[in-house]
Amino acid sequence: MVLSPQTMKAVRRSGAVPGAEFLLTAEGVRKEFPGVVALDDVTFRLRRGTVHALMGENGAGKSTLMKILAGIYTPDRGTVRLKGIDVRLASPLDALENGIAMIHQELNLMPFMTVAENIWIRREPKNRFGFVDHGTMDAMTQALFDRLNIGLDPQALVGELSVANRQMVEIAKAVSYESDVLIMDEPTSALTETEVGHLFTIIRSLRAQGIGIVYITHKMSELFEIADEFSVFRDGKYIGTHASSEVTRDDIIRMMVGREITQMFPKEEVPIGEVLLKVENLTLDGVFRDVSFEVRAGEILGVAGLVGSGRSNVAETIFGVTPASSGTISIDGAPVRIDSPTTAIAHRMAFLTEDRKDTGCFLVLDIQENMQLAVLQDRFTRAGFVSQEKLSRACEAMSAKLRVKTPNLHERIENLSGGNQQKVLIGRWLLTDPRILILDEPTRGIDVGAKAEIHRFVTELARNGVAVVMISSEMPEVLGMSDRVMVMHEGRVTGFLDRAEATQIKVMELAAS
Repeated sequence: MVLSPQTMKAVRRSGAVPGAEFLLTAEGVRKEFPGVVALDDVTFRLRRGTVHALMGENGAGKSTLMKILAGIYTPDRGTVRLKGIDVRLASPLDALENGIAMIHQELNLMPFMTVAENIWIRREPKNRFGFVDHGTMDAMTQALFDRLNIGLDPQALVGELSVANRQMVEIAKAVSYESDVLIMDEPTSALTETEVGHLFTIIRSLRAQGIGIVYITHKMSELFEIADEFSVFRDGKYIGTHASSEVTRDDIIRMMVGREITQMFPKEEVPIGEVLLKVENLTLDGVFRDVSFEVRAGEILGVAGLVGSGRSNVAETIFGVTPASSGTISIDGAPVRIDSPTTAIAHRMAFLTEDRKDTGCFLVLDIQENMQLAVLQDRFTRAGFVSQEKLSRACEAMSAKLRVKTPNLHERIENLSGGNQQKVLIGRWLLTDPRILILDEPTRGIDVGAKAEIHRFVTELARNGVAVVMISSEMPEVLGMSDRVMVMHEGRVTGFLDRAEATQIKVMELAAS
């Protein structure tokens, strides 16, 4: 028997649901998009009062399944059961009202509204005149925050909050629906270690209250710290479910990629050439000051530091996004004035930005249109006209080289997984044939398989004499891929470490000094 959404809501309110072993299940679910089978006969089971992690490479089907469970997509085939009862969820609102809430990786809050207004939108308490009762709404929000140990002002504007605090607002909003199921998609991708610890405290509290939590992550350490069990998906298929205590990191990787990954960081010893990029006393008033370093041909300079250290700001200034207040940039020993990205590209410099959604991808354009953006006025243009055939062949070759998973290059980039979007952006810059490549968080939010491939690309570029500056918040990546590590703290360089002497402890000491 399949209950209608209205009937299911009534059943939920009355509590008249049969005792079932699983809180939420999906059986035999299939979902197709044009040219792609996203899910093929998959199974998922969530127990009450547990944290269940979903693991898999980008494109494995994790987010698609969760969007079905959250009412965003409708399955082509299969059954979804909530507390043992078949249910069809017609919309995200329908899922919310039935106790299933999803917190997306890209947060969906209204920046010009207050915290309380965001949490209770469409459910605002009214006074006897029919107007919103802001006092009651703020009190309700404060009670919710007290329950979750969240120290935010209900009247604060969301647009003025940090990413971590916006994440807390999203969690509070989901809990305010008295949700039985909470789905979190990469909730720690932009959080500091301290903020992650606070989030985990909240998750454990919710778990103790009997809420079932689905936790999508690419970070192995988080799985072992917070998850009770996990399920693995690969190429749209369900691979298996295990207790977190019963497996090792290598076991999970084998399940995810279907093969051994014996070397996540394929660093090679390559000849180090002459200095290509030299930065001296670079300063951006109020952001960073007196930053000096050099990078040689074939060298990978890792840049480490805590959030707010100024790493990304330095990269943007070198590339001309925010021209420097003072200091010099030299290429091949000659000072250059880089006042715009166009000037930087003319000096054969490339820059992969930190946020692929906001500052990298043009989501409404297709793959080829995204890949070709940096070279439309380059070697593919003659007498003011673009050689579309030549450009298309180059994009096809680059897509094949980077192993972008897509039916064709005319697929909109928003339909690709995060790892494949990242490959397209890397392809965009490789088409410019750069001599200096700046990578800001090149593997953030992507799976271990895609990470290994991107590391391979970076190693190949260094082997071919490209000077690479790689900014990363992931310590294993910095230590595994860098010839030297530059560490920053609060807008200044605090030290350099050679590969042989760099350890996590030494890097963290410099990052906190």
